[in-house]
This record gives sequence, structure tokens and C-alpha cells, in this order.
Amino acid sequence: MTVAMEYEVNSSDWDILGRSIEYIMEALQVSGQLSPEEALEVLKLLAVRISNNKMSTGLCRKLTDIIINYLRMTKLEEELEEVSTMVLMALGSHYPGVVIIKLLNKPRLRSLPPRSLLVAVGKLNLSPGAAAYIGVTWEHVLPLLRVAVEEKDRLALCQVLSGLAINAQKHLNLGPKDTEAMDISPEALNIKAYLTLRVIFNRWLLKNRGKVTEQALVIVGHLFFLISPSKLRSQVNWLVRRLMALVSIQLEPFYISQCLCQLLDALVQSGYGGINLESQVENITNMLFKLVSLKVLSRDSLSVENHSLAMRGFYNLTKLHNEQVVILLLKTLASRDPARILCALQVFQKVFREVNQTELLKRQVMNSVIVVIQEECGQASLQLSGSLHGDSCHFDLSEPTKDFLPPRRMEGADKGWNLQVRMALLGFLEILAEYGYLRLPQGNVIISYIIKLSQWDFSHEEDMQLLCLRILKMLPLPKLVNFVCHPTNFKAFLILSKAATEIAVQSSARGHFPYLSKFHRSPALIISPQTLLTQLVLFALRPYRQKEFGVRSLKLLSALHPITSLHPVINSCIGQLWKKVIPEMLQTLDDYDEGSLNQGTWEQRLLQFSSQSLVAISDDGWMEQLTMGVLNRITYLRDNDEEKAFLYRFLGYTLSTTNNPQLVKKILWSILKTSHEELLEREGIAVAFSIVSMRHLQVVLDEVEEFGTALTNQDASPILKLKQELQQREWGLVCSTIYFIYAKIILENTAAVFKHVDSILALTLQHYQNCIVEKDNNLKLCYLETLSQLTSVLSQQKIMIQSNIPHKLEIVAFMVDVIRKEPINTLSSPIRQNAMSIITDFRKFKPILENESWVELLRTCLGSVLALPPSDILKRDASSPSQGLAVLDLFRVTMHALHTLMEAVVIEDPSKVPLCLEMLDPWLNSHKDNERERAMWITARVLGFTAQMNNFEVEIQFARLGRLVRMLAIRCQDSVDNISFLSSQAVYNLYCILLQQKQMLKKRQGMWEEEDKTVAYSAHVFHNNTYKIAKAFAEYFTQIQVTNLVLTAMESLTDSKVKMSLAAAQLMSAVMKERGRDMIKISEVVEGILERLHMQLEPSTREETLKAMCALAGSNTPAVVPMLLSKSLPWDRTKLALWKAFGAQRETAINILQVLIAILEKKNREETKEMALQPVAAVCALHEMLSGPLCHEAIQELYPRLLLAVLCHLYWVMEQNIPQKLLVYSSEETARRKSKHLDPTSCALEVVRLVLVGAAYEGVAEYARQRNCWDLLSSPKTYYIGMMDLASGIVKKCEPNILQRILNHIKNMLYSVDHRQRLMARTLYVQLLWHRSVAETIGQDCVGNLIHWAKEPSLIMKEIGLRGISNLALHPTHSKDLKSLVPFLRTFLKGELRVTVQAVKGLRNIIYHRPGEDTKLLFCDVSRQLCPLINDERDQVRVSATSALGHMLHRVFQFKPGMLVRKEIYSFLLPLLLSIQDNNVEVVKACRRALTEWTNVIGWSSLTQMFRHTTLSDHIQVLEETCKFLVSSGRLHLVGELLTQSFGFLSSSQVFLRMAALNFIELIIKNIQMSSIHEDDVEEIQTNLECMRNDSQASVRLMARDIMQKLDMSLKPQASRISRLSQMSITFLRASGIKSPKRKKHLFKGLLREEEDDYQKRLWLWCRGITRPFYMRCRQQVHNAWLVMGTRLQRLQPERRSGQTQHVQKVQFQASHVCPEGTAAPDQP
Repeated sequence: MTVAMEYEVNSSDWDILGRSIEYIMEALQVSGQLSPEEALEVLKLLAVRISNNKMSTGLCRKLTDIIINYLRMTKLEEELEEVSTMVLMALGSHYPGVVIIKLLNKPRLRSLPPRSLLVAVGKLNLSPGAAAYIGVTWEHVLPLLRVAVEEKDRLALCQVLSGLAINAQKHLNLGPKDTEAMDISPEALNIKAYLTLRVIFNRWLLKNRGKVTEQALVIVGHLFFLISPSKLRSQVNWLVRRLMALVSIQLEPFYISQCLCQLLDALVQSGYGGINLESQVENITNMLFKLVSLKVLSRDSLSVENHSLAMRGFYNLTKLHNEQVVILLLKTLASRDPARILCALQVFQKVFREVNQTELLKRQVMNSVIVVIQEECGQASLQLSGSLHGDSCHFDLSEPTKDFLPPRRMEGADKGWNLQVRMALLGFLEILAEYGYLRLPQGNVIISYIIKLSQWDFSHEEDMQLLCLRILKMLPLPKLVNFVCHPTNFKAFLILSKAATEIAVQSSARGHFPYLSKFHRSPALIISPQTLLTQLVLFALRPYRQKEFGVRSLKLLSALHPITSLHPVINSCIGQLWKKVIPEMLQTLDDYDEGSLNQGTWEQRLLQFSSQSLVAISDDGWMEQLTMGVLNRITYLRDNDEEKAFLYRFLGYTLSTTNNPQLVKKILWSILKTSHEELLEREGIAVAFSIVSMRHLQVVLDEVEEFGTALTNQDASPILKLKQELQQREWGLVCSTIYFIYAKIILENTAAVFKHVDSILALTLQHYQNCIVEKDNNLKLCYLETLSQLTSVLSQQKIMIQSNIPHKLEIVAFMVDVIRKEPINTLSSPIRQNAMSIITDFRKFKPILENESWVELLRTCLGSVLALPPSDILKRDASSPSQGLAVLDLFRVTMHALHTLMEAVVIEDPSKVPLCLEMLDPWLNSHKDNERERAMWITARVLGFTAQMNNFEVEIQFARLGRLVRMLAIRCQDSVDNISFLSSQAVYNLYCILLQQKQMLKKRQGMWEEEDKTVAYSAHVFHNNTYKIAKAFAEYFTQIQVTNLVLTAMESLTDSKVKMSLAAAQLMSAVMKERGRDMIKISEVVEGILERLHMQLEPSTREETLKAMCALAGSNTPAVVPMLLSKSLPWDRTKLALWKAFGAQRETAINILQVLIAILEKKNREETKEMALQPVAAVCALHEMLSGPLCHEAIQELYPRLLLAVLCHLYWVMEQNIPQKLLVYSSEETARRKSKHLDPTSCALEVVRLVLVGAAYEGVAEYARQRNCWDLLSSPKTYYIGMMDLASGIVKKCEPNILQRILNHIKNMLYSVDHRQRLMARTLYVQLLWHRSVAETIGQDCVGNLIHWAKEPSLIMKEIGLRGISNLALHPTHSKDLKSLVPFLRTFLKGELRVTVQAVKGLRNIIYHRPGEDTKLLFCDVSRQLCPLINDERDQVRVSATSALGHMLHRVFQFKPGMLVRKEIYSFLLPLLLSIQDNNVEVVKACRRALTEWTNVIGWSSLTQMFRHTTLSDHIQVLEETCKFLVSSGRLHLVGELLTQSFGFLSSSQVFLRMAALNFIELIIKNIQMSSIHEDDVEEIQTNLECMRNDSQASVRLMARDIMQKLDMSLKPQASRISRLSQMSITFLRASGIKSPKRKKHLFKGLLREEEDDYQKRLWLWCRGITRPFYMRCRQQVHNAWLVMGTRLQRLQPERRSGQTQHVQKVQFQASHVCPEGTAAPDQP
């Protein structure tokens, strides 16, 4: 290892280096002082220091000795050895000899120097200064080779030998001067090298693969150059055997190939291989083949080098022995192994240029190459045929020579071959081409192979194509052009044409123009210019085939021009033409691609190019050769129809350029003599003739007419010379060719040839009438087919209708006769189809057929086609399945011909369309499905064609339009699906005709309008949709047509076929829906429908009939509804179903409902003695209509009016004298509903319910059911109550907009003359006031109306008015107006039950919803009248009053009631406590809420929860708890007041109140200590109880007696118990000196004793004296205090203070008796 960096030496560096080396030397000299790791680091450091610093020789020797001694003393690891080698190399980099000389020290016996030393010496031997030690080193190392055994030792020695051999070879190659630098002579060096070689192979053996063997071969390769040539040549056999042995052990190939190559290099340097090498050529070749055949990997450098060295070995071996090598290579080429062949080809490419090209070698090489090619492709495919069509002779380019080796067959021609072999072969063939091998006789095989590889479908490899191109460019241009134009080389055209073009361009660039015409003198060598032009134009026909065909063809033509002369001055005009035209065509191809280029335009461009070229050539002889060549080319083409068709056109354009009629006739006759077998050939001939006719029309016609004489010439016709079975066919082919020619001529020369048309048609008739061949159906068919082709072309020309063709009538009559003779029970030939087609083709020409002729023609054609058996029978009767399919195809074509014929009738006279349809009528109504289907197909096509003509100058009168539409509409429901579909198409086409006629009429009248795009009809819309058909045609019918259509459709309702009856019903329904208003004979239609509905119709038909009746009733409601209502009640199932169906159609339902509502409203204005049946029937009709879900939308639209009308009718019905068990409605039981039997009232009630449900207010109906509204409404007495409840449900469940609609309807009925309307309107009106939206929109007269109604004598009106006031009071906006009505309402509190209840509710709502504080005053005003009502004997009044009290208390509590208000509130406690003992649940509930609110106002929070949860089961317990609370809280004066009130109830007329009062008294007595009550108060209680002894009710008397007993028991003397408070009071009085007499409590304030007054006065004076100071401080505050009496009073004024003192004391005194003891009023300061 060398170090690249050097440092400058200074004293410090030397010091550091010296100290480091000294330390290292000491450490290394002592064994074991350094561990391996430490030694490794030390040696690395030493290597770096030595490399980076200069040192003296002595130091270098010393270090070297130390290191070597260290290596010998220590057994080193591999890494340590490498580092040691680095140190030695660092030392040797300064002084190589110092290290090398250490190797020369005599080692111990059979011991080797250290490996690190050997490696270092080997590397140092490569340094420049080591040359002086080569000899001595080699001398010392040579004995070591015999001693070394281990692999590492041998590798180290190899390192030394490699360095020695390389260095020695280097100096020998540099010359004698450098050789002297070595310490050994060349001769001695040769000996050393030879001995080393022998030792390596003999002592080391090299039998195993490994690094030693590889390195040994590397050394051996260098030794070959050091051994003398003679010695080396003598050792070749031995060396080859050794190398062959090494090959067998699978050594790395690179080392073998390198050694072998070096051996051959050394021999080549000597200039002679020797006899030994010659004997080993085959072995060496085999080894090299093995080495070359190995796979080369680009990522493996050794494999790449191996292949390169092996190829170099072949090269060197060929230099020494080329003949033997070539023979061996040729032998390898004949191998079956593709790998060996590939190797041989690669070697040939490497060495072939070093081989002497002798004739023998050429033959051998050609034979071997041909064998290889035949092995790949097969011999048969390489027999290149040089047979060229036209005027060129036959070439055989693959004739084998006598040296041609027979091919060896392989299993599978392509087995083992790949791209590498082909590329190698092509590379070798390119070399052969350079040496002229392709000019040899066998070169054509190679050329054939190259052409095969050039085909686009053979290979897509670009490199292969380029190789083929380079090889082909070595061929002569004429021969290459010959290959280009040969048909078999079509797929190789791209490469061949490119090669020819480049050769021609290069020749032109050198001034040698490629005039091919000089070869005309030897036509066997090259194709003719005519053939060349034809072929290249054909190649350009598809310019984008393989992307470049057109471009290559045109470029080759451009490069080869002029192709017709020997000199450029002759016919130079074509050259100028091509220079201009060809670049333009190339630019066109460049501008387009295969998708955008118009093929027809391009073909026309090619034909113009060829025509212009021929005009420029202007040589009839040249042109004649061209045409004959084209004919031959056409004959040659078999499968390419496109090219053949183009060639016929090319031929026509060629003839059209000449002015020589004789030449034209000659060529035309030759064309007619060609084959007519194929249709393409006949058409091509016709096309060619048509093109020629544009310049030579008369010549063409004459030639064709002359050719046609063979059809009628008995003497000269060549047809008769044929066999009899071929004569008819030949006659047909000739006839076909002639008529094709005529047709094409007509197409190209319409104006010029028209004057010849009649004569042409005359000739066609003569051809058949004077036919020389036996006539039969085949001949007739052939004739008609060819003639139809001619007439078809004739009919397509734009010729005026006035054109006259006299033979038209004769031909038409002949064709009709042909059709008539055809059998109608079978279809075997297209004779009738062709005949009808021929007739159709004459539609444009005069003379026009008469009507009789047309009728006969149509009748014959329709009968001949439509009457044929069904398709399945035709198919079944065929001889085979394929024949059956052919018959079906023929039938379809025949039907199309008939359809086209019918169109011809329309074209000639559009007014004949109704006549055609009339003639089709029998077939349309046929009982046979096939005949009906065919006729309908024709009908649809005829009508469709007529509609598409869009020319209605002549109006088409459909006199039987109704019948036609009815028939087509019903056929749309035909049982045969195709007939149904065709009928829809036919009816749509008929509609289009009528529509266009209508538009044309409007246009004439100046009323043109744009078509309504929203109405889009089509056949698909009409298919199975009779409604759309009727809607589309409705406007085209008159009134009588509509009526008759309906009446006739009714007759088909009972048709046995379901679809037919259904279609009739649908048509009738749809027509009446569209034109029902225009119907006449309404009664007849109604009765007819009812009659048929009573029959047994199919369900679907019945449903459609009902729809028809609905449509009729909807459009003629005033006439139809009364007719149906006049039917006697109850109605049967049919009539009920009819009315139910009326409800299914929205518009119809609305119209009928309006009529029925009008009937109900009308009878309300007419008073009759007997009940009218029409309103009852109307309600029955409503019941059935509204019971269906489809009528709901109509109900919602007429909701308020319909409901009011039915409700009025209900009241009216109840007022009538209805017979008992009068049945007006009866329905049978079905799966969906139960049977119903209703009288007029029940029916009306049911209708009311249905109206509510239908209007989507099921909630109203449910509300009414829960409140028994239906029972109330069914009685005249309770009708108004039911109305109120029903109205309440409406108000609560309906939307505001509905309420407004109801309000708008009833406003005009509030003062109606009809009392029924008035009652209903007022009831609804007052209930509507409950809703805020209604209350906000009423007028100013609302309150006045309510007062007025309340003042009316009728109790019902009073209740209605009061209910209105109550509902109006719910809205605060009206509170101001209603405040003044409180006195007015108080007058009704003692009235009738319902009036009283409504008055109470009114007062409740006024107070509850009053926003101001004057609510308390209003409460005080009504409280005295309200209190007795709480214990009223009527439950409803009691509940209403109690509930009202609860609401009032809740409202009053919000405004903090004062003393007076609270006094009034206390008066309600006892009545409530008595009422809560009632067993009526509603009373208990009302009392519970009232008591809860009462406790909230008074402030008894402890009782609030108890009252709130009171139930019927625990109300007595609640009363007892209340009494306990009153007594226990010390409220004795309140208890006294309540007892006083209860004494008043003991005299009540209600037993319940008397019992309740006694119960209250009992509970008070039970909870109070009667012994502490004053004797007068006790006596008062006893006196009132004694009065009850005489009560009329025993239970009352018994209860009073029990109470008295309990009272007596409580008055017995008991131990006095003094409370702690009393003791404190007594103690206080004693201390103050006041005596406290023993006192009893008073319950009743009217029984106070006088002595108690004196006692209280003295007590008061004493207390005032004590509290005097506090009183003076608070005096000013007392003067400024507020006095509250329900509302706040004015602040006391100083000047009025003295006058008001007495009043304040009075108020305080009253409060002391009202408020409980120990409490103060909430409003008191």
C-alpha cells in the first residue's frame, strides 16, 4: 500500500517520529507485551507515520527487521497480517530494496517467510526500483513453491510471482535498454519462467477450483510471454491438456479464457503456431466455443471479459490456422445446437475478414449458411419464385449448385431459434454481401431469407429491419425493383421499397440516373414499366397500411422517373408532371392520418394521377400493354376485392385517356370476354364501361348491344356451345353483366343516356321474350333480378315525372301477370318480389296508371303476399333448416317490396291513401293472426311514408276517420304483441298526417302557429295507450263522430275477448274525457252505460267503463247528476260503484260535489211539507263518493262549504217527518268493509264524518267521538250542543286559514231567515272566537252581536251569546270592551243551568285574562254572587263555579291582594271545605285546585301540597287535617267565623250540605278543647245542634245526636294543664302587680263579657306606658304608612291626619277579627 501524502520534515516532526518509533520498537521486540488489539492500533499508527514522513535508510532497515521478527515470533490474525503488510509497504515505498532483501535471508528448514512479507514483496515488485531484484527474488522464491502447501501461503507466493512476471515482461517489451536494468538475463529469465510453469502445474496440481488455481492461471498467462517461443510451441499439447482438465472442474471461465488467449497471443507474437498447435486446433476451438457460449451478464464484468477474451482467442487462432478454423466453424454451423450456431456466427463475424476468400471457401460458406437458413425456415419456404405476371419471364432465384447441402429437418421449424441467432446470422450475411456472396447462384436463397425477415409480420425489431435494409441495398437496382413489385413480397414492401429508393436517390446524386428502360431489350431481367406503375399505384391505394405504404410507393415512383425512355429529353413532360404531383400527394398524406383521410378522395386522386401520366405519355402502344397487364393483374388477384375493384376503375380511366375508338373497342371487347363468374367482376366491368362511356358513349353502347345479341342469336351464340345444364347460368351471367353496364352508364351519363332508355328497356324485353335458352322459373328469376338492378338505378335518377317511357305500361302489365301466376300457398323464389320492385321503379315516369289498373295491381299484389302461409309453416315446409331460414329471409324481402310498391302509389297520388287503407281493411279484420299482422305492417309503413312526404298540397280526405281510428286503437290492444306495436305506429303516422294537414290549412289561412313542444306524441306513447290515442285525435272528430264512436264502442264492451272489450272501454273513456262536452244524446249514452254495467263485464272493462261515465259526468254534470239522483233509493251495487268512481277523478268530483252542494243549499231555502228525496239522494251520493280515498283532494278544496251544507241538511232532515225504518242507503258486506243500512239522519251524520276525514281532519272526528257529538247531533234538541262541541274540535284541530274560510262562509248566515242556517252559523261563529287569529280579525260589532244574542228569549241563543263572550274574553285585546259586561253577566248567574255555566265561564275568563290590577275589584264584585254557586245543587254549576274560583284566585294572587280582597277570599273557605266532601270526581278536582290557589293567596303553605294532591279517596282525611291546622294554629276567631257559616248550612235544603256542615262541626269539636271555650259559645253550638233533632233526614238527626254526645263528653272537668307560655305570662303579671283572673276563650265575637273589656283596658294602658318611647320614635313612620284595601290608597296628608284617625282604627279593628291571632294582614305595615 502506498501513501500519497508527504509532509515537510522539521525538527519537531523528527522528534515526534523518533519517540513514536522508539516506543513501537520497544513494544514489538518484547513478545506478549502488546495485545492483538493494541498491536493492531500500533501498527496502523506506524504505517500512517511512515507513509507521511521521510526516514533514513538505517531507520528503515531497523524497522523492517523489527517488523519481520515480530511477524516470525507472533502468530497473527488476518487483519493483523494486513496491517503488517501495510507497514512493510510503507517502508518499501521509501526503500524497496530494504524490504525485498529481507526475503532473501535464508529461512529455516521447510519454513516460509511471513505471508505479510511475501505479499509486500509481491506488490513492491511492481515498483520501478524493484527491477534490480527480479533475478535474486525469483531465485529465492522458486524453491519456496515446492514447500508451500497452505492456500494462504500459495496465494502469497502467487502475489510475488505475479509481480515478478509482470515487471519482467514490462522490461522485456520496452527493449534492450530496459532489459539491462534487471539483474537477470533474458535467457535465464526464460528458464526461470519455464521452471516456474512446470512447478506450478506439477507440484500444485491445480485439480480443485479455488483462488489458488485462479491466481496460478493468471501467473501462467504472464509466463507464456517469458518462455522462449520454441519451448512454448513444444509445450502446447501439454498446456492444452492441462487447460482442458481445468475446464472440467468448472473453474471461473474468465481465468481459463484469459490464460488460453495469452497463450495464443504469445504464439502469434512468435509468428508461428507449430505442429503441436495445429493438432490441438479442434480442442482449442471447442474450449473457445464453450467459453463464448456462456451467458454474458452486463452486471458481471468477468462474464463480459470472458466473452471478449474468447472471441480474441478465435481471432488469434484464425491468424495462425485460418483454414482449419473456418472448417471447424462451418462444421459448427451445421450443428443442431442453437447456442453453437450463434457462437459460430459471432466468431465468423469476428474472423471472416482475416480469411482468404477462395472459390472453395465461398462454396463451403454458402452451403453452410444455406443449411442454417433452411434449418430455421424450412427449404420449401425459401424457393423464391421469380414468376412475374405480365410481360416478364419466369425467374428461379434459388437454383442450388452441386455443392448445395441438403437441409436437415428439425422437429419444429422455429425450435431453438431466437432473436440473437437471427441477428448474428444477419450480421454474418452482411459481411458475405460485402464480399459479393449474394451475386453467387445460391445468393438468391439468402435474398429470399432477407426478404422474409423484412416482412412486417415477421419481426418488429428495429435493429433487424436495419440490418435487412443494409443487406438489400447491396443488390443491383433492377433486381431489387423486381423484388419490390413481385406479389409474393407484399409484406416486405416497406424495406424493399426503401432500399430501392435510397439506391436510386444515391445513383441520381452521383449523376447516374436509374433509367430502367434500358433493360427492355432483355425483358427476362426486369418487369415492364407498365407493371411497375400498376403495382406501385396499387401499393399506394391504402396509403396508411403499416403507416408508410403510400409514402414509400410515391417516393419510389419519384426516384425512378422517367420509366419510359432511355434518355431524359424524350417524354420529359411526365418527369415534370411527377415532380409536381408526387410531392403534393406526399404532402396530403403528411397532413392527414388514417382516420381523417377520405379513402374515396384518395382513390380518385390516384386515378387522376395515373390518367395524367398516361396523357403525358400519349402512346397507344404503351397504353395497350398497360391495359393488358392490368387485365392479367385482375386475373391474378383472387382474394383482394378492394384492389380488384380499383383496377377496374384504373382500367376505365386508362381507356378514357385515349382518342382512338378502335383501341377502345378492342379493349372493351377484351374486357367483355373476361370472366363474369363473380359479382365483383361483373360490377367491375360495369364500372370500367361507365367510366369509358363518359368519352365514348356511343362506342360503349354499340359494343354492349353487339355483345347482347348472344342472348337472342340462335346461330352465333356461344352460350349454345356449352352444356345444357350450364346454358341458363351463362345466360343469366351475361344478362347480369349487360344490365350492370347499362345501370352504371345511366348513373354516369344520366342526361345523355336518357334518350336511349326506352330502347334499352325494349332490348331487355326482347332478351326475355326471344330468349334462346329454355325458360323456367330459374331463368325468369335470373332475368328479373338483373332487370330489377337496372330499373332500380333508373328510378334513382333525378328525372322529371313528365318523362315518358312508352314501354312502362307493357313492362308493368308483364310484371302483374308474373305475380298473378305465383302460387299463394308457398314461397320458393323471389320472383314476385323482383316483379314488384320493377313496378315500383317506374313510379316517376309517365304514362301514369289508371285507377282501375292500380286497383287490380294492388289487389293482385296484396293477395299474392298477404295470403301466404304463416312464417312457421313456411319454415316447416322447407327442405332443410337452412332452407327454412332462407325462405324467411325471402318473405321479409317480399314484404318490403310490397311496402315499397304501396309507397309508389302514394307518391303517384297521395289522395289514394284512403283507398289503399280501404283495400287493406279486409286483411286488417282477418281472423288469421298472420294476415292481420302483415296487413297492419303494411298499413303502418304506408301511413308512415305518407307522413314523411311532408307535402300536403293535395288534401287527403279520411271519410271514415272515426272507423279507422277505432279499428287502429282497438288493434293496439291486440292479443298479438307485434300487431299491437304496429298499430301504435300506424295510428301515430295517421296522427302526423292529420296534424300536418291542419298546419298546412292554418298556413294557408295565415294562422300559422308554432308547434306545441309540450305535447310530444310518438308510437311508443300510443303503444297500448288508448287514452293518448283518443286525446290526440279528439280535436279532429265532429260531434256526431264522437257520439257515434262512443255508441259503437259500447257495443264492443261485451266482446268475448278481454283485450278487445277493454280497448273499447278505454277508447270510450278517453274520447269522452277529451270531447265529452261535445257529446249529444246524453241520456241514451247514460242509459246504455248503466245497462252494460249491470251486465257481467270483466273487472278491467268495468273499471274503464266507470271511468268513461266519470268523464261524461264531469263534462256534463248538470245533465248527468240529476238523472242519476232520480233513481229510486236505496241504490244497487252498480249505482253505488258509479258514485264511488265519481270521487276518484278530481275535476269530476269537484264538479259533481258542487252540483250536490247546490242541491243541499237549495232545499234549505224552500220549505216543503213533505221531505224531498233529491237532497236525501244527494247525501247518499256524497256518502259513496266521499268514502273513497281518492276524493280527499276535492273535499279539501270544497271543505268549508261542503261541511256547512251537510250540517244544515242534517238539521233539516231531523225536522222532517221521517217514516220509521226508512232505508235510503244500503251496501253489501265486502272484504274491506261491513254492510251498512242507513236512514237519512244516519247517512247525513256519516257524511259529516267522511267530510272531516276527507279534509284530513281525523282529529276533529276523533274529538267529536270522544264528546259524543254524533249522538248530540242526531237529536233536534241537542243539535246545537253537538254543534258547539264539533265547532270546538274544528277550532282546536284546524289551521287558521281554514278557520278564516269557515268564518267567511258563515258571516252571511248569522242573521239568515233560515233558522237552521242561523243556529249553525252562530254556533260556529262563537266557537271560532276561541282562536286568536279569528278574534283578531272580527269587526267592531262582534260584542254587540253577542249581547244581542244573549238578550234573546231563546235559551239556546242566550247560551250561544254567553259562550261567545266567554271565548272572546280569552284574548286580552278585548278585555277593555268586556270589562263593562261584568254586571251584565252577573244577571245570568241565577238562570238556567247551561246559561249559568256559560255566565260563570265568561266571568272567569274576563277576570283571568284581565291584564290590569283592577282585576281584584272585579273579583270582589262577583265574589258574593259566585260564593253560593260553589254549593249549588246542580253539579255542572258547582264544578264550573269552583273551577272559575280557582282561576280567579290564581290571577288575583299575581296582583298581591289587600285586606278587603282577602276578607272576600276567606268567605270561600267553608264552601270549598264542604264541597270537597262531595263524591263527584269533577267537583273534588275543582275544589282541589281552588283550595290550592286559596292557600297560595292566604299564605298557608303547609296546606298547599295536601290540597294539590287531594283525591276522591282521601278528601275526608284532608278535611280533618285542615281542621286540625285551624285549631292547632290558634286561629279561634277564624274557627268561630267558620262555625257561624256552617250553622247557616245546617238549614240548607240539600242533605249533602247539612251532612257536610255537621261533619265540619264534628271535626272542629274533636280537635278543640271545649272545656277552655266560653260557656256561651258552647251553648251557641249546642243550640244549633239541637235544631237538627227535628231534621227530615234520619241520617242527619243521627249524626247531630252523635256530635252532641261527643260535645258533652268533652265538657267534663279535666286536669288543668298550663303551658310554659302561660306560666311566663302569669309570672310577668305578678311581677307587674296586675292580677290575672282565670278566663275562658270566646269563639264568637258577639258574646264578649263586659268584665273582660275592663280588664283589657287596664292591660292596654299598662302596655302603652311601657312602649311609649318606641311609639314616639315610630310616630312619623306611622303617619307616612300605606293603607292597603285591595289596591293602594293615597298617601296620608298632614292636614287630613286628624280626620282619618278614626277610620284607620276601624280598619285595624276589623282586621283583628278577620286575621288569625298572632298574625297581621299581608298589606298591613
